Amino acid sequence: MFPNIPKGTRDFSSIEMSKRNYLIQTIRKQFELFGFYSIETPSFEKISTLVGKYGEEGDLLIFKLLHSGNFLKNRILDFLTEIKNDKKIVNISKCLTEYMSDKALRYDLTVPFVRYVVMHRNEIIFPFKRYQIQPVWRADKPQKGRFREFYQCDADIMSFSWSLWEEIELIQLCDEIFTKLNFPIIIYINHRDILGGLVEMAGIENSLWKDFTTSLDKWNKIGRNLVKKEMLNKGISSKSFDQMAFFFDMEENFYNKKKHLTIALQNSEKGKKGIQDLSFIYKNITNISLQKTKLEWNLSLARGMNYYTGTILEIVPFNNKSSISIGGGGRYDQLANLFGMNNISGVGISLGLDRIYLAMEQENFFQTISSYPSKVLFINFGNEEVLYAYKIIKFLRKKGISTQLYPNADKIGKQFRYANANNIPFAISIGKNEIKKNKIRMKNIQKRTEKEYDNINDVVNQLTKKL
Repeated sequence: MFPNIPKGTRDFSSIEMSKRNYLIQTIRKQFELFGFYSIETPSFEKISTLVGKYGEEGDLLIFKLLHSGNFLKNRILDFLTEIKNDKKIVNISKCLTEYMSDKALRYDLTVPFVRYVVMHRNEIIFPFKRYQIQPVWRADKPQKGRFREFYQCDADIMSFSWSLWEEIELIQLCDEIFTKLNFPIIIYINHRDILGGLVEMAGIENSLWKDFTTSLDKWNKIGRNLVKKEMLNKGISSKSFDQMAFFFDMEENFYNKKKHLTIALQNSEKGKKGIQDLSFIYKNITNISLQKTKLEWNLSLARGMNYYTGTILEIVPFNNKSSISIGGGGRYDQLANLFGMNNISGVGISLGLDRIYLAMEQENFFQTISSYPSKVLFINFGNEEVLYAYKIIKFLRKKGISTQLYPNADKIGKQFRYANANNIPFAISIGKNEIKKNKIRMKNIQKRTEKEYDNINDVVNQLTKKL
């Protein structure tokens, strides 16, 4: 049987990994420049840690892990015995799940981070700024840009003293990252309190809040009409929808949107606070200025996760506004409450490494990124020659130049073909003649030019030049 991999997962070639590593290194460097510290959490958590934090749709996409070995066998036997003896059990599926599993692969990095903070609160200095670059898993339907295993790059701040400067720092952080990647972006911004004010204005019951935000979050994905149909099916009236839709359709600049909303939400304390928060962010971002980023107020942005409470953000490529998002985030001031830690607020951004990669491939932004595994290949003429060449190999590696030695004294043509097939740009030949003359012969494989050098430092200078 021919081997295969599960749907929604991928293998990565060495060329793909060099590009992915370039992204990770760029993002990590900016995270650290902004004062974020690295942590890691386990790939799986207790189900109780994850369930109930993402909303009903999110909970359904959590990958649950079965108990292993005889433990699972015994649990199934216990379950069958309980079913037989207790006729009152109604939700057999739920009970079976609890018997078979109490762990799950992490769905995102935010909830495990908050769990980490609660567990280690006596060791942490607040405000706590952490970053994490790790894979997450979702039992989603695989499609373009949507995978079951993918990497997230998160930067979050948890603090006992709430400040909108944290949001401004995160926007600046994103701008720096995508400026380094030479990748123009739009950051859509909104506020959950403004949405709460619109819900109050439209007379929608509080019990429909989660249904409202889940549906609204699809506005740019499925369109106005399908969102309306979904909201009506969930019990939101056509009149209420039409009252709010005016604002979601509005294509005005920030100040005109603010003017309309200030009038509409004049009786909503919640709505007025949201407007005030966004006004503070806009005013100060304008004074600080952005490089490769456009900040745009998108009133239909809802972010479907249950845990968001204030400012919310979504990142898309500038050249393709309809593109799937490549990042997002926001403020979550009550998430730690679910773990028994009160009065601490959190805010963060999450960048989707895989979606950034795909978007940059589509725009040919990787053209200037070197994708060779090594810079130079040493041709193998035999044991005596290799032993002589090894002092040069070690010197180049100490200088940070990736260097390979071909393992066998095969035909010279075969060794050069290996270098060419692996996109290695230079080959160094040190045979008996070179040893005798104390020379270093180097070939530029792409240009098919060859030169002899007397000094190893001249070789280093040539190898460190940009191709």
